[in-house]
Amino acid sequence: MASKKETLLWSIALPGFGQFLNRKYIKGIVLIFLEFLVNVQGNFNEVILLSFHGGIEKAIQQTDYQWLMFYPCLYFFAMWDAYKDAGGGKSPFVFLPFVFSAYFVTVGTIYSSKLTLFGVLLGPIWFPILSIIPGLLVGLLLQRIMRKMFTN
Repeated sequence: MASKKETLLWSIALPGFGQFLNRKYIKGIVLIFLEFLVNVQGNFNEVILLSFHGGIEKAIQQTDYQWLMFYPCLYFFAMWDAYKDAGGGKSPFVFLPFVFSAYFVTVGTIYSSKLTLFGVLLGPIWFPILSIIPGLLVGLLLQRIMRKMFTN
């Protein structure tokens, strides 16, 4: 069986890969299928390419937000699930950083076509990626608070 960190890292590479390492083949196939479906329908690869080349306005025009909003939850669920199945997540409230990261990235995706950071429009790739930071911090803070409240 693969380590917790290994499955987590493979899930970051592609949702479903961590499940394969954990020998959860059906779940892995479903997650890979969903990742490809959302990726293609949301025009995600084209949006990534345009964003990396600085074409933020074009990336916004190419993005199908109705589909792309599913991606963060799918992505972070696959990471959490692979980590949990590999033996992680045994301590209370370990799921909170994953949940809040997914939430903040989804909200970041929703507002990515309008919100600027220091006057710069970051678009549907960079703004959601930066949204991981507050999501992770809120999740870790709530995890700490909840552990203190419920484990004493």
